[in-house]
Amino acid sequence: MGIDWEQFKLIVDQHQHFLLTSHIRPDCDALGSELGMAGILESLGKEVLIVNGQATPPNLAFIDPSSKIRVIGEDVTADDLKGAEVLMVLDTSAWAQLGPMGEILRGTEAKKVVFDHHVSEDDLGAITLKDTRAEATGRLVAEAAVQLGIELTSELAAPLYAAIATDTGWFRFGSTTGNTMRVAGNLIEAGADPTKIFADLYEQDTIGRVKLRGRILERFTTELEGRLVHTYVLSDDFVQTGALPSDTEDVINMGFGVAGTEFAVILVGQQTGGFKISFRSRCDAAANHLAEQFGGGGHKAAAGAFVEEPFEIAQSLVLDAVRSAMQ
Repeated sequence: MGIDWEQFKLIVDQHQHFLLTSHIRPDCDALGSELGMAGILESLGKEVLIVNGQATPPNLAFIDPSSKIRVIGEDVTADDLKGAEVLMVLDTSAWAQLGPMGEILRGTEAKKVVFDHHVSEDDLGAITLKDTRAEATGRLVAEAAVQLGIELTSELAAPLYAAIATDTGWFRFGSTTGNTMRVAGNLIEAGADPTKIFADLYEQDTIGRVKLRGRILERFTTELEGRLVHTYVLSDDFVQTGALPSDTEDVINMGFGVAGTEFAVILVGQQTGGFKISFRSRCDAAANHLAEQFGGGGHKAAAGAFVEEPFEIAQSLVLDAVRSAMQ
């Protein structure tokens, strides 16, 4: 089901002060969607504040050259956000993914809106504007500009291009359609520079990131006649390599570089304990259904969850569930 654009336009028309947020461990789709939506609203004379529960990862800081994205508890306080008339959550529909911004959402008197493309969802007590057929929330934000009659500028186009390109694996995932490419083409014509964006994303690795990736690749293990690939990162690995938690972003997709892989899993140890789990599927075993078993969610092809257990227990629980789903 697509987005009710008339309802969206009515919300925009009737309000002046907007607060935008997204999920913790923000990726390019989260950040690009926020920046794109903020630019659209500001072009209409609206006042917009972007506040997330966690800081933008250093390797993605290029997407926000003006440092518009703030962090709750660091740059702003809860009291600073009380003037919002609309609190819009982009690129997630899950309480667990909001981190400290979840408390702001629970306590706000503002109208709550979810703008998202993920299948899984919690009841956030919000108006839901969602299209699960979309390959990225960034693409929906680009469509919002069209619906509102906003002409795309290079400042708007660049983060939206990064959002779409990364959520489609640089246009190689099965979610990529002809419309994806048409939207990307429009963003390029508006000023997005694919060469620069790719370089900013993938050609600026730190030595810590490279060393961490080496450990992840070394731990790749295959099962089920090569159909399942899994690996892991322990919290100590970040200290020993000098890498950041954000340096694990997208590395699980390298599992599909192994011939015959149909499903890939990575467990990433968190500094506060427990493991973030990323599932990637190219078979009938739905990643989102597996993630839901552990309180997470996402899409059939890509999903995530969190398991608050020691490594051996977390790995056993997760892999047993995946094996069962694939057999």
